[in-house]
Order: sequence, then C-alpha cells, then structure tokens
Amino acid sequence: MVFIGKKAEMITMKFTQLKEDIAQGARGIYLIEGDDAYFRAKAEEQIKSAFLSMPELNFSSFDGGALKGKALTDLTSALSAYPLMSQKRVIKVSDFYPTDGEYKQYLQAFFEDFPADSILIIVNRQGGGKGVDLKRKKCITYVDCNREEEDVVARWAYLTMKRAGVTSTVEACEAIAGYCVRDMARVSMEVEKLIEWGAGGKITKADVDNLVYKDAEYRVYEMTKAIARRDCDGFVVICKDLLSKGFDENAVLSSLLNYFKNLLAILTQKGSDAELSARLKMSEWGVKKNREEARRFGEERLCALINSLYGLISSFKGGLITKDGALENAFCSVFFA
Repeated sequence: MVFIGKKAEMITMKFTQLKEDIAQGARGIYLIEGDDAYFRAKAEEQIKSAFLSMPELNFSSFDGGALKGKALTDLTSALSAYPLMSQKRVIKVSDFYPTDGEYKQYLQAFFEDFPADSILIIVNRQGGGKGVDLKRKKCITYVDCNREEEDVVARWAYLTMKRAGVTSTVEACEAIAGYCVRDMARVSMEVEKLIEWGAGGKITKADVDNLVYKDAEYRVYEMTKAIARRDCDGFVVICKDLLSKGFDENAVLSSLLNYFKNLLAILTQKGSDAELSARLKMSEWGVKKNREEARRFGEERLCALINSLYGLISSFKGGLITKDGALENAFCSVFFA
C-alpha cells in the first residue's frame, strides 16, 4: 500500500474550505465533525459527489457503535478492497469513537499507510470525549462542521437569495442568522421560504420578523437581554411567547437559571472562549456573547439571581408555591429585588 498523493500532515479546515480542497484532489481519511447537521451532510455529499462513482459497487457504510475491538478489522478489510470499475472506493462510518487502545492496536498502522484507492469518511456529531482524538492525527483530514459565526451565516443567506434573484438587507440576513441560532439546516429552510415568498423583490427585516420563526434558544437569549436593559415589557412579551410555544413555567425558570449559571461560570472561570466552549458545552459564539452580558451584570448580581431562582424552583417543586406564583416571583426578583 502507498500513501495518497498529498503529504501526511495534520490538516484542519472549515466546511467552507472543503470545496476548494477537494478541487486539489482526494485525501484518504476525512473526519467530518461538528454540531451543524447541515454542514455535516453537505460535506459528505461533496466528497462523494467528487470521488464516488457506481455507489452500488463502491460505497459501504458502518455504524461506529458496532465497531469495537476486533470488529474494527471489518472496517479495515472493507477499505482494503479494490474499487470496481472506478478509481475510488468510499467507506462511511457514523458516530465513530474508538479508544486509544483500539486505535493503536487495529487502526494506527493501517491509517498511516492508507490505501491510495480508498476514501474513509468519518461523520461524528461531537468529539470523542475520552476516546482517541482523531482530529489530531496527521493521517486524518479534519473538516470542522460546527456552527459558523453569525456574520458568515448572514453572508451565506444574502448570497443565496441574491443568486435566486431576491435582494435583501444586511439587517434582514443578520436576523435570519440570529433567529435560527446559526443552525444551517434551519437557515437554509427559512431562506428557501423567503426566496419563494419574495421572488423578484426585496426581503427586509420586517419580512423576516413576520415569516421566520424565532428559535426557543434565541427567545431565551432575547429574554435575558431584556433583563440586562431593564425592559420589563419586553421580558413579559417574550415569556408569554415561550409559554405559547410549548414551554411551561418550570422550563422558563430553568432556562433563566441555566443562563445565569453560565454567565457566572464565564465571568469567574479562567480560559479562552474555545476552552470554556468545551467545558460548558456551548458554542464559542455563545461564550463570547455571554461574556459581554456577564460583565454587565457583575458577579454579585448574578449570584443573587441564581440563589433566588434556585429557591423558587425548589418551592415550586415542593408544592409551596404555584407555577404562576413562581414565575411572578422570578419576575419581581429579576426586575425589582
């Protein structure tokens, strides 16, 4: 077996860079990993579209959860098979998190001397935790499919609508990115809807407000923003909207509590945005935005809010107060304590 043409080195790229890299030729092993399902699906689609022909003969897929211990030889055997009437054979593995020991015993030697006529696509929703860190292996190309920053998503929405003959304002595109919490699956769906609705015309922020559903996570973020600027009316309107869309009073209280706990952690813990992102299981964008909010509240105010909300949730669950009473007390605590 021989190495593929490109030099073996640790390669990391964003999803948006993958198309250009594919144009330079195939790599042996792609790790497609991140929290954005749209990017993961599109990355896999781009690789298969570029290098896979006759998929009925040259494509196989495995469930990573079933590849444990000696079963990993099933994967290496499939990758060793020659493609039929094609230059490449493509194997996909989903949710693949081998341990360090499994990697060293069954995969390392094979991956480092990878067959030139095979491509392995590993599609993971998240990092492997205690397992081997695949993205740090020099023989693996890591495609970062985590959610992009708000300006990147807004630019994608703008260009997509422009190519479809629909003009839009920057404010409208930023609103799309925010309301969808930068989830590209939702963004793409909402942009398609806006293109159909505004065919040949112009999309404004008002159109987005009327047509794009605001994600519950974004509404919670808006609600806490209302607290930061002492906007009682705005808080009540958003709270009522959440209650009408499947949230109950306890869910609202818990969302507020979790938000303020994260703010306090971001304010008091040391580490970069990336380190806190991994520790708190939130996006770097979220950490950056929450750091700004945390500084506005201050540590003393955040501690008081957290203690108050803990008490109200305990009283509600213990039957000492009604759910309406708990939410009303939370409102008073947040705005008038």
